[in-house]
Amino acid sequence: MRDVAIVSLAQLPSMRRDAERDEAELVQPVVEQALERAGLGREKVGFTVSGSSDYLLGRPFSFVSALDGVGPWPPITESHVEMDGAWALYEAWVRLQHGDLDSALVYAYGKSSQGELRDVLVMQLDPYYLAPLWVDSVSLAALQARALLDLGTKSERDLAAVVAASRKNALANPAAQLKGSVEIETLLREPYFVAPLRRHDCPPISDGAAALVLAAGDLARRLCPRPAWIRGIDHRIEPHSLGARDITRSPSTALAGRKANPSAKKPELAELHAPFSHQELILKEALELADDVRINPSGGALAANPVMVAGLLRIGEAASAIIEGRARSALAHATSGPCLQQNLVCFLEAE
Repeated sequence: MRDVAIVSLAQLPSMRRDAERDEAELVQPVVEQALERAGLGREKVGFTVSGSSDYLLGRPFSFVSALDGVGPWPPITESHVEMDGAWALYEAWVRLQHGDLDSALVYAYGKSSQGELRDVLVMQLDPYYLAPLWVDSVSLAALQARALLDLGTKSERDLAAVVAASRKNALANPAAQLKGSVEIETLLREPYFVAPLRRHDCPPISDGAAALVLAAGDLARRLCPRPAWIRGIDHRIEPHSLGARDITRSPSTALAGRKANPSAKKPELAELHAPFSHQELILKEALELADDVRINPSGGALAANPVMVAGLLRIGEAASAIIEGRARSALAHATSGPCLQQNLVCFLEAE
């Protein structure tokens, strides 16, 4: 395998509603910042790939409009995935394995505020059995949380502890949307939103964008004093039908984790894409993370959840910890679909 590293990250501060910018205006500043931080001229980028969803923007081929923010002239080699930007990063990594290109730009954007996100996400469900029932994303997550609590191994206090840790960690993240010190007892006094989930157990509605620069071999070393090397990356999927799997577990995450980190090296920190509080508990168990591994030091998706960006941000935040010298190794996870249906795991290390 060819050595490929993440050498820079840029992101917009997530906000409840960004009414001033369209998709191109979301993309332009993060692309400029990521390239500037990498010291890489636009003309030197070998491959560009993006992640987004037309459903969020409410019109087809929105990713074509977003290209105006990249400045694709002269013409560039470009691709797009209708997925979270983490899967765009996977495509960029695969493309760099071919050996004819040495750099790639990955970006993602999302405006969840454009419509009713809970209803929009129904469109990804099984079209014959689930979508006609109009089961929204929060209700499905609540069913998953109830099934987990009914096992008797986790409690609502455990869910509140995840939220409290997320808000506290987010204090150090200027791009986070929700942050602050909050007591577990205070959280437990809040009313249910969709039982057993309270509003703080659910992700905020967020608009945002992010961009990363990948580079291979010696170019990565020239661009960045301390690159975050991708030592392994893998993604897996659960059955489309929720009734065909145990939603209290995530075997696809476990398998992707073993493939991405076959030597089972212990990461110093883990950025887990857990939009709902109980999902962090499921992911931590699936990845067999020890109690002393720092979980979501950025605050995670409970602190900011721009859909189609949040998974890429988990990889970017993990990489930034290595680039900035805050860790020597990190594990990043991204998810898409209901109840942790699709999962990607990336293992990163310093040189």
